[in-house]
Amino acid sequence: MSESFFGTDGIRGETSLSLIDEDEAIEWLTQRRTLTPTFMRVLGEALSHEQPAWPGEGGTVVIGWDRRPHNEALVRALTLGLRLTGSTVVHIGECATPTLHHAVLSFGARMGCMITASHNPVTDSGIKVFDANGYKATPELERSLSRTLGQLASEDREVDEVDRNRCSVPDEVHEGWCQPAHKAWLSLRWKAFLEEFGGCEQALALGSIATPLLLDSANGFAASWLSDWLSEHGVACREVSAPDGVLNQHCGAGDFSPTQTWTHDEAAASPHALLRQLKPASAGQWVGAALDGDGDRCLLIEATEDGYKVVDGDAMAALLVAASRSSAWSFAASIESDVALMHHVASLAPGSTLMETAVGDRWLSFGLRPSHGGLVDGSAMPTLLGIEDSGHVVLPAPHPSKEAAWSMVGDGAATLCAVLMAADRGRNVEFARGWKRRVSVSPSQRERWHNTASVFNEVSTTAVEAFAALGLSSTVRSIEGEEHLLLIHAEGDKGVASMGVRNSGTQAKTNLSLRLSPELDTAPFERLMGEVQAILTAALNP
Repeated sequence: MSESFFGTDGIRGETSLSLIDEDEAIEWLTQRRTLTPTFMRVLGEALSHEQPAWPGEGGTVVIGWDRRPHNEALVRALTLGLRLTGSTVVHIGECATPTLHHAVLSFGARMGCMITASHNPVTDSGIKVFDANGYKATPELERSLSRTLGQLASEDREVDEVDRNRCSVPDEVHEGWCQPAHKAWLSLRWKAFLEEFGGCEQALALGSIATPLLLDSANGFAASWLSDWLSEHGVACREVSAPDGVLNQHCGAGDFSPTQTWTHDEAAASPHALLRQLKPASAGQWVGAALDGDGDRCLLIEATEDGYKVVDGDAMAALLVAASRSSAWSFAASIESDVALMHHVASLAPGSTLMETAVGDRWLSFGLRPSHGGLVDGSAMPTLLGIEDSGHVVLPAPHPSKEAAWSMVGDGAATLCAVLMAADRGRNVEFARGWKRRVSVSPSQRERWHNTASVFNEVSTTAVEAFAALGLSSTVRSIEGEEHLLLIHAEGDKGVASMGVRNSGTQAKTNLSLRLSPELDTAPFERLMGEVQAILTAALNP
């Protein structure tokens, strides 16, 4: 059995409603990347068994989900497993992942489960697990859950029809709770952002934000309300995806990469709902914004002289820090962010604490949270900011019932609000971006990539020698949460370079990334990247 069934951000896979036994369910997930109700039921049992490891009172578990065709069956199966083993289950219905985080705190739950596969195709689903303080599960807990699940699957036990029918139904259903709760929560955050970053009225008056701003909520939870909410708060918006459309299909941030650009003709011919509706605008004007399917990240679209480009998480971080009224931040960026970003933040807020984390917004939250792993104290919004270039932006959010207490969460709607607030002040400060590129070996036999493999050593030696030939001194770094990551940081008089190789946590591919400070000539590093990609392809392709 695999050490853990969990990837970068929970469990994901194609879904099947086939009636199979528990051993088969494990095999289908590990060998075929297929998630079944049987697996979800046993996972529910394992989650209940882990209760002593989780903070919180009682045994309440809140479950929410996005709009995927098999989610109803997966939710019923998870509910069955949880209730069979003593948990009290609350259903809140269709929501965004940050709404589920908020519900865990609102209901004083021990745990929250979001049934989603984020930006993956609608044929996939999965689960993200949160503790009582709204933080995602640690790898240690995920490994423990995986062991417990495997042990339960090996036991000979039956569930009779009466218990199956009784326990598949939740103890409580709070239908209609999610939208008003998320709106009210976002209104509180709007006020906090206004105090920290200023306002967007001047930016709107100067025309740096298009009117209306085209909003693409990926046919997800926010598609039915966010554009109206923003318009009520002074930012005229128009939703381009359909609340009753297919989740993530030709829409949303999941189809965009952080450095992507399009000409006017390319955008007009695109099947993507946002791109094809964009209109030429003055260079520098923000014309669109896109969330992903489960609503926990956001990317902006900016007009250029001949088309459009993505405004990624790195650019949004630079904007927020430039607009901030605070002189110091606790700032976290993932290992795939621009290497120039840390220097930029340090120059704008010299008292800041800077940290680099593994890929995944949970690692941003883990890096920024208090040492005791609980909530953050403060009468005003704490100056904590976590960034991934993919558009995950982790910011503090007020606790729904505890005064002067803040949780940490990535929320695409809140990210958009914060960035719009910062538009006037922040866009006057130039961010001298570095260069970065990311490629993938796909399909990849990912089990061949690990820190004791010969290919790991070959890539490391190749990169270190190449960096040395270019006048850079290398160090191999380790990052919590990425046991089999190869991360090589190189510095010299000419600049900074960073190369990383890691398995994707959600797909059958291995990713290679290279980041350079703006002073370096890209040509020799592009040749190095091609050489490393060839080594990886030869070793990892089936």
